[in-house]
Amino acid sequence: MTTKKKFLTAVLIAVAILSAVGYGMFVRNRGVVTVQTGRAIRQDLTQTVSANGEIKPKKYVNVSSNMMGRIVRLPVKEGDRVREGSLLVQLESIQSEADVRSAEASFDAAQTELEGMSASIRSAEATVASAKAEITRSEADLARAKQNFSRAEQMTREGLIAKEQYDRAKADFDISSAQLNAAKARLAQAEAQEAQALTQRASTALRIAQQRAALTRARDQFSKTTIRSTLDGIITNLPVNEGEIAIVGIQNQPGTTLMTIADMSIITAEVKVDETDIVNVRLGQEARIKVDALGDRMLLGQVTEIGNSALARTTSSSIGTSGTGQEAKDFKVVITLDDPPPELRPGLSCTATIETATRQQIVTAPIQALTIREFDPADPIAQSTGAVAVTAPAARANKKKVEKEGVFVINNGVAFFRPVKTGITGTTDIEIIEGLTENDQIVTGPYQVLRTLADNARVKIQKVP
Repeated sequence: MTTKKKFLTAVLIAVAILSAVGYGMFVRNRGVVTVQTGRAIRQDLTQTVSANGEIKPKKYVNVSSNMMGRIVRLPVKEGDRVREGSLLVQLESIQSEADVRSAEASFDAAQTELEGMSASIRSAEATVASAKAEITRSEADLARAKQNFSRAEQMTREGLIAKEQYDRAKADFDISSAQLNAAKARLAQAEAQEAQALTQRASTALRIAQQRAALTRARDQFSKTTIRSTLDGIITNLPVNEGEIAIVGIQNQPGTTLMTIADMSIITAEVKVDETDIVNVRLGQEARIKVDALGDRMLLGQVTEIGNSALARTTSSSIGTSGTGQEAKDFKVVITLDDPPPELRPGLSCTATIETATRQQIVTAPIQALTIREFDPADPIAQSTGAVAVTAPAARANKKKVEKEGVFVINNGVAFFRPVKTGITGTTDIEIIEGLTENDQIVTGPYQVLRTLADNARVKIQKVP
């Protein structure tokens, strides 16, 4: 056999062998799915909730004016530290000061008039006392004159005295009676004058009360021209300048705020937590706050306040050709920083990561390994704990299916679906309470393969480059 024939024969034999090997590999690998894998490991796991918000002082005051006026003095500037009672703003006070002086003059005049009324009352009281004394004297004179007249009348009937003496006794009696009546009239007049003086004094007292109220109001208006700090803090916002007109403060009206004073001794991060996460947030939980302005620096704090009312935020979505508004809800959560740095400023954007649960040395699996499969109720897997009955589409003859959450465990090149019971969720891993043991090899991807992977499917592990 020639050398050429030998070479051709060797080539044909090699091609036949390679074809046989290739066909064998094709047959062997037919139906084998290439997957990515991971392992269930034992580790510490922390569940967190992330939310965005801004830095705010625990206590701050938006300073507004209670009256309109021109700012004539503004001795502070933004960033100044002020003490309680420090002068912040001085408004023009010419009119209000004049009102105070007018009210003081009216009040002083009313008090002077009241003092005059008191003197008149004392004079009237003295006149009444004098009239009463005169009545007492007139009554005594009348009693004596009556006694003399009775004696003279008796003696006249007996003829013991002359008629002239009788007439004189009768005249004395009539005079004494008239004097008593005159004294009583003067007493009545004096009492009327006293009552009138008392009435005038009461009226003057009411007028004094009105003048006192007017003076208090004028002084209050005057005091509002001077605005002082109500707390110790830093001026974090000062949108006005000297010479501008301050208008009366209105709630939630930014233009009426003269300045903002913040107590920077206690700093908080006020964040908005989604309604799906708020159920896991509790008072006292630790949190890490990342402030955008501070770079990668992390601040520590604790949850000190959880809002009870939802904060609505609207997002738009469409179904078919019609647009509908879907309302998502957030809840306010306040985190008090443990040791706030001095460079923090109110309004800085921040992101808070709240630790809602922690587990020590538990079995975990990658989150992406979890999947859901449907089984017939008679299937042993469907009869395990944690099944959820669902209704399949009409194409499946309306049979009730059972949904199970689980992972695919690889054993001797075959992927078996295994239901699991899960616990808390970390950043990339999830707690496995039941269903897996440490070092079990499980399918983690790819996602499209994991979606359609069947139970008892033959798999091939993809090598990581």
